[in-house]
Amino acid sequence: MKGFLLATTAFAALGIATQASAADLPARPYTKAPPPMVAAIYDWSGFYIGANGGWGSSSNHWDAYFDGLLLGPDGSHDATGGVVGGQIGYRWQAGNWVFGVEAQGNWANLRGSSLSVIDPVDNPASLHSRIDAFGLFTGQVGYAWNNALLYVKGGAAITDDRFQFRDTLTDAVLGSADQTRWGATVGAGVEYGFAPGWSAAIEYDHLFMGTKTLDLIEPGGALFVTERIKQDVDLVTVRVNYRWGGPTIAKY
Repeated sequence: MKGFLLATTAFAALGIATQASAADLPARPYTKAPPPMVAAIYDWSGFYIGANGGWGSSSNHWDAYFDGLLLGPDGSHDATGGVVGGQIGYRWQAGNWVFGVEAQGNWANLRGSSLSVIDPVDNPASLHSRIDAFGLFTGQVGYAWNNALLYVKGGAAITDDRFQFRDTLTDAVLGSADQTRWGATVGAGVEYGFAPGWSAAIEYDHLFMGTKTLDLIEPGGALFVTERIKQDVDLVTVRVNYRWGGPTIAKY
C-alpha cells in the first residue's frame, strides 16, 4: 500500500512539473492561411493597335479594246512583293466568342509584267501592273481558347494601282493609267496572347478587286489603248498588336 501511494505521488508531481514547463513556453505564432490559387483568363476585349508586314501577290488579266472593239486577251501576270503597314481596331468577347472591327493600311511594292499579245501600235510591247498601297475595312468573328484566338474576317478593300504599256526594247512608257480600285476581302488568322496586352498573329487575306475598264493614255495626252483588267490579290502577313481598355478577369 505504501508503494502504491509513493508511485501515485510521483506521477502527480511529474504531471504538475510538465504543465509548469509548458506554461513557460512562448505561444505559437498565428500564421494566415495562404490565399487560394488564381488562374487568370485572357480577355480579348478592348481597343488595339499594331503593325504588320509580309508578302503579297496580285493576279492581273488584261483584255485589249481598240476603238470600242474587243481585240482579245492581251496577257496575264502576277505582281509580287513585300507589304508593310499597321492596323487599329476594337474587339469584345462574349464567352468564348470574339467579335471585332478593324481598319488596316499598308504600303506595298507589288510589281509584275508580261508581253502584250495584242499591240495596236508597237511590237514588241509589255504590260506592267503595280500596287503601291492598299487598305482593308473589316468585321471579325473569332473563337478563343484563353489566350489563343482563331478568327475570320471580311469587308471592303481598296488598292492604289498603276497600269502601263511599255516598249520592251527601250522601256519607254507608251500608255499609262492610275486607278483607285474598290473591292471586297475575306481572310482568316490565328492570334496568340504572349503577354498582358500583347499578342502576335499570322493572317491570310484574299482581295476580290473585280474587273475594271480603263483608258491608258500616251505621254502626250492621247488615248493609246483601252484595257479591261481583272485583279485579285493574296496577302500573308505577320502581325503584332497591343491591346488596352479591356476588363480584368480572374477565375478561382
